[in-house]
Amino acid sequence: MAAEPLTADAIAALPQALPGWELKEGKLHRELRFSSFVTAFGFMAQVALLAESLGHHPEWSNVYNRVVIDLTTHDCGGLSSLDRELAERINALLP
Repeated sequence: MAAEPLTADAIAALPQALPGWELKEGKLHRELRFSSFVTAFGFMAQVALLAESLGHHPEWSNVYNRVVIDLTTHDCGGLSSLDRELAERINALLP
């Protein structure tokens, strides 16, 4: 899937279209808390497989039960269709 830069209107609509996500410093941002480190790490493993299938990888961190995800497309200099797609797929993993 090729990255297509999002228009300003499409970017402004992302938080409403993607529950749990916000725009922060020009990136799609989400913070998640899980019941344990193992659960958080298992979630990250699932996201890693999704990211690899799209050829698009998040900026993220994990501390114990917390996962912080930022999405941006460096090649496009901002947000792209790949960021929206990965955020949608990440949301689909969550209960």
